[in-house]
Amino acid sequence: MAEHYQVSDRLVLALTAPKVDTLRATFPYCTDSARTSCIVDGDTFWLSGEKIRISDIDTPELSPPRCEAERVKGEAAKRRLRELLNAGPFSLVAGWRSEDRYGRKLRMVTREGRSIGEVLVGEGLARRWEGSRRSWCE
Repeated sequence: MAEHYQVSDRLVLALTAPKVDTLRATFPYCTDSARTSCIVDGDTFWLSGEKIRISDIDTPELSPPRCEAERVKGEAAKRRLRELLNAGPFSLVAGWRSEDRYGRKLRMVTREGRSIGEVLVGEGLARRWEGSRRSWCE
């Protein structure tokens, strides 16, 4: 099942990733005030008032973390996502599902046709989404 999902994400990306990235914003970290464009954690952010969950990855939880190792890696993933999104134009690519059960928009985030989620995976700050969460406290 996991391999099927990963191949499907790559296929969706290959077929639908825009040729030109047109989205851009300045992303601070989210606070308790109104959230327009900001970073929540390593795989969730707000863009123009819409909550986005990066669909092809899973990062450590921060609210609340289950152990110190998860908190440390979660904070690193959050910082890196902020750097990546603030680095220039990007695109959002819809996958098989438009929203999750929490009402977040499920999107792959790309820059120049490459998944930003895959960048986080390659840096050890995220895992490919395989349909369910796994512990970061092992």
